[in-house]
Amino acid sequence: MYISVIIPCYNEIKTIKQIVDKVIALKNLKTQIIIIDDASTDGTTQILKNDIEKKVSKVIYHTKNLGKGASIRSSLKYLVGDLVIIQDADLEYDPNDYYKLIDIFDKQKVNVVYGSRILNKKYFDFKKGIRKNYRVFGNLILTFLSNIINNQNLTDAHTCYKMFKKELFLKLDIQENDFAFCPEVNTKISLLNEKILEVPINYQGREVEEGKKISFYDAFVALKVIIKYKFFFKF
Repeated sequence: MYISVIIPCYNEIKTIKQIVDKVIALKNLKTQIIIIDDASTDGTTQILKNDIEKKVSKVIYHTKNLGKGASIRSSLKYLVGDLVIIQDADLEYDPNDYYKLIDIFDKQKVNVVYGSRILNKKYFDFKKGIRKNYRVFGNLILTFLSNIINNQNLTDAHTCYKMFKKELFLKLDIQENDFAFCPEVNTKISLLNEKILEVPINYQGREVEEGKKISFYDAFVALKVIIKYKFFFKF
């Protein structure tokens, strides 16, 4: 299958080249790589222009920081793959897990597959510290609430690794500009009565001082967005 890989990027000077090289190195997989530089200020833009532009299909440069959802939306008119996946520009997620998600499309009639950071794993590992376990707990609570409202049965509603058939992805008509992209997508998939399958993936979370951008505030926004699209939106 031909896969469009969308990489929203903001201030990822330490990791952008590594993650792009990892995607390019995938074997037996035809990929279209689209990077959206969301007005980076740390030198990421220069790396993209000097070293990465010639390696990928498309680099889009925002002149103003607009957010993850807005970055994804900027890529939509360029998509050519049969499947579409979102790839963060850090190293938390491993592109080698694409094969696990693709395998589900090959074996089952489904239009969307999520890579779960939780499935078949221990929820908490106190060797990793309180802050990481705090975020795991927050994700579990948000996933629980999302499942109730959207009548879904997910283990990890806010994972980055969401892979779609292109037709479904475009049909979602993404509106949210920031991290609320995830709850918007989950809720709209529910409204369309699309089944979501999950597969376990590898995950190496990072801290705020390492570049982690999502915050506790985003959890409140997520709940607000779920309610907004569940009860006040129609296709």
